[in-house]
Amino acid sequence: MKKRTTISDVAHVANVSMMTVSRAMNNKPGLSDELRQKILKIAAEMDYHPSSIARGLATRKMTTVGLVVPSISNQFYAQIAQGVEEKAYENGYSVFLINTLAELAREEAAMNSLRAHDIDGAILCSLRTSQKKVLKRIERFSAVVLLNRELHTPLPNVVTICVNDQRAAQEAVQRFLETGRRRIAYIGAPENSFSSQRRLDGYCAALKNAKVAIDSSLVVHIMPDMVNGMEAAAMLLSRHPDIDAILAFNDLVAIGVLQACKAAGKKIPGDVAVIGADDIPMSSLIVPPLTTSRVNLNNIGRLSMQTLLGLLAGEAPSASYTIEPELVLRESG
Repeated sequence: MKKRTTISDVAHVANVSMMTVSRAMNNKPGLSDELRQKILKIAAEMDYHPSSIARGLATRKMTTVGLVVPSISNQFYAQIAQGVEEKAYENGYSVFLINTLAELAREEAAMNSLRAHDIDGAILCSLRTSQKKVLKRIERFSAVVLLNRELHTPLPNVVTICVNDQRAAQEAVQRFLETGRRRIAYIGAPENSFSSQRRLDGYCAALKNAKVAIDSSLVVHIMPDMVNGMEAAAMLLSRHPDIDAILAFNDLVAIGVLQACKAAGKKIPGDVAVIGADDIPMSSLIVPPLTTSRVNLNNIGRLSMQTLLGLLAGEAPSASYTIEPELVLRESG
């Protein structure tokens, strides 16, 4: 493996001190133009690139921020990450991405890793860690944006950004009810998912408002992906063949539900209507196209990064933002 060129290597070849190389690289005064150009030429030939972390330690201004997501393979988080990276790049920052696979131990390890790398600013997405542990972890950072997670008590170094999952679920169930559905199931994420709990609240609120009995056997919690969505839907349809609508935690789960309905001989939406959430690109391409709740994921990422930059600059942005989703009606529901 090729050894990375260091500032010491450049200084040795240029026959100058490491401080002189640093002055040349950072365009500091005290050097002749001839010497500066000589050092820059040698650095370029040796493919030397200053470490952003080392530079941050020297200047006390970090140019790297942390981004923690449950699953980068999920298009929901992938699009958010893209928005974060775009806004970071525009402002001269790089992003240190950590994928936790939605595991509590990996969430805690991720936050510890960010602090070990002296990263002061972090965007933490959909944490499932307990409130007590979250508070203990985020107090270590100068600035934090919590995405899809709320705090009981506001903190000066933290801004929360949440999608209104409760309203999205309530509107979806109301759509089912308006089209004559009464046996409505909900396939949610694990019970420690705050987004899933808010969607369950919306599901229950819509049924109560319509005076439809809530049947707990129609509610299941899974890891929210296509395979688990398909298996959960197959189980529900087997146990409750009278189900006529399924609200899915996200579009990946909903796509799995469509596959299970097809395997069970159920017509969509004639026999079973299906609604997902997030409007990932795949949602409009499958057959039938998926009815879902839409949010602009790239914009959420950009807003998260812009908010973090404000906190790092000592500005006082809003303590919280709520993103309102839009129900997009397609053929599945």
